[in-house]
Amino acid sequence: MSDLTRVPYRGLITASAMLAMFMQTLDSTIANVALPYMQGSMSASAEEITWVLTSYVIAAAIFTAPVGWMAVRYGRKRLFIVCIAGFTVASMMCGAAQSLEQLVAFRLVQGVFGAALAPLSQATMLDIYPFSRRAQAMAIFSMGVTMGPMVGPTLGGYLTDLYSWRWVFYVNLPFGILSAIGLSIFMPSAPARPNLKFSWYGFAMLSLGCGALQMMLDRGQTLDWFSSPEIIFEAVLAGLGFYLFIVHMTTADKPFLSLGLFKDRNFTAGMAMVFCVSSVMLATSALLAPYLQNLAGYPVYTAGWALAPRSVGTIAAMYLAARMGMQVDQRKIMAVGLVMLGWALWIMSTWTPDVTEHELWLAMIVQGFSVGLVFNPMTVMAYTTLPAQLRGEGTALQSLARNFGSAVGISVTSFTLTRQEQVNHADIAAVITPFDRVLQAGNAVSRILDPATRHGAALLNRLVNQQAAIIAYNNDFRLMMLTIVPPMLLLLLMRRHERPATAAVGD
Repeated sequence: MSDLTRVPYRGLITASAMLAMFMQTLDSTIANVALPYMQGSMSASAEEITWVLTSYVIAAAIFTAPVGWMAVRYGRKRLFIVCIAGFTVASMMCGAAQSLEQLVAFRLVQGVFGAALAPLSQATMLDIYPFSRRAQAMAIFSMGVTMGPMVGPTLGGYLTDLYSWRWVFYVNLPFGILSAIGLSIFMPSAPARPNLKFSWYGFAMLSLGCGALQMMLDRGQTLDWFSSPEIIFEAVLAGLGFYLFIVHMTTADKPFLSLGLFKDRNFTAGMAMVFCVSSVMLATSALLAPYLQNLAGYPVYTAGWALAPRSVGTIAAMYLAARMGMQVDQRKIMAVGLVMLGWALWIMSTWTPDVTEHELWLAMIVQGFSVGLVFNPMTVMAYTTLPAQLRGEGTALQSLARNFGSAVGISVTSFTLTRQEQVNHADIAAVITPFDRVLQAGNAVSRILDPATRHGAALLNRLVNQQAAIIAYNNDFRLMMLTIVPPMLLLLLMRRHERPATAAVGD
C-alpha cells in the first residue's frame, strides 16, 4: 500500500479528481445536440461540423500516451492542476470562436490538455484507496467516465435552448475552478524526477499512426476512399506509423510503452474491450441527437432530455456492480452487461421517427444500465494482475484506447450513415416511376406528388430522403450491435479476479 493510501481528505481529493474527470468526458458529447446551431453560425457543411467532435477526441487520444511520463517527470499534482487550467481556458476560447477554423483549433487545444485528466484521475483513485475498497473506487471512477457522455447531450440541449451553443463550452468554467482549487489544497505532492527520459520517437510514431488513421476515416467518404491520392497517402502513413511504433516497442532498450503491458492478458483484453465499448457509447450519442432533431422533429431541449434516462441506468448499474464485485465473478457481470447493450442497440435498430416516449426511455435506460455493468468490472479486471510499476502507463494506455475508440466510432458510423443514405435513396427512387399506381390515381395525393411539377418533385424527393435516412440509421445501430462480439470473446481470455484472503480492510 502506497503512502498516498493513508492521506487525509480522501473524500475531497476524490470529489476534486472526479469533477475534473466529469468535465473532460462531458465535453466529448455536450456539443452533439448543438451541432446544427454551430453549423449555421459557422456556415459549415455537415461533414465539416463533425470535426468539432473528432478533433477533440483524437487530440485527447494522441496526447494521453505521454501522461505517465509527464506525471513522474513534473509531478502528478502539478501536471493535474496545469491541465485543468489549460482545459478551462481552452473551453472559454471555444465559446468565443468566430470561425470554424478557430473552433476546431481551440477544440484541439482542449483535447491536448484534457488528455491527462482521465489517467491522472484514475491513477489518483488507485493510489488513495486500499485494495479492499478498490472496487468501490473504480465504481466512482467509472461513473465519472460514463456520466459525462451520458449527461452531455441533456445539458447541451438545455444550454443551447436557453442561451446559445457557446454556453456548452462556458459551462466548464465553474467545474475547472472548483477542481483546481480542491486539488491544490488537498492533494499531496509527490517528488518530481526531472532527469527521467522520454521516448519522443515512439510517441511521434504512435501519434502519426492515430492521426493519419483518423484523417482517413474522416475524409474517406467525401473523397471516395482509395480513389483519392490523399486517402492512399493517409493510409500509408497510418500503417507506417503503427509499424514503426511496434518495432520500436519490441526492440528499444527503453521503449515509449513497456512491452510488459501487452504481456498481461487481463490488461490487454480489457484495453480491447474499452476500445469496443467506447466506440458504441459516443457514436450512439452522436447519432441520436440529429436523429431526434432532424427526423423525429424534437426541439434541441427535448432531444437533450430524451437521452437523460441513460444516466439513471448507469448510476443504478454501477452501484449494483460495485456491491456485487467482490462476491460475483466480474466476467459474468460484464457478460450480462454486453448482452443488454446488444439488446438495447437491437431495439434502437427498429425505431421509426414516431417512436413512442416509453420505447425511447426503455432503450436509453437499458443502454445506460449495460454500460454501467461493463465498465466498473472491466476497470477492476484490467488491473488485477498488472504490476504496480506499470500502473501509470496502463491508465494512460487505457484512456488512449477509450478516446481513440470513441473517435473511430464516430467516424465509422458517420461515413456508413452517409453511404447508406445514398444507397437507400437510389434504391427507393428506382421504384418510383410514372407508372406507379399511387401517382396515376388522379386523387389529391397523386397531384401533390406529381414529379412533373417542381413542387411535386421536391416533395417526393424529401419523402425519399427521409425514408432513406431512417433505414440508414437502423442499419448503423445494427452495425454497432456487432461490437459486442469481440468483448464477449475476450471474456474467455481474462483470468478470474480473486480477492486476497488477507486484504486490508481499512486505511
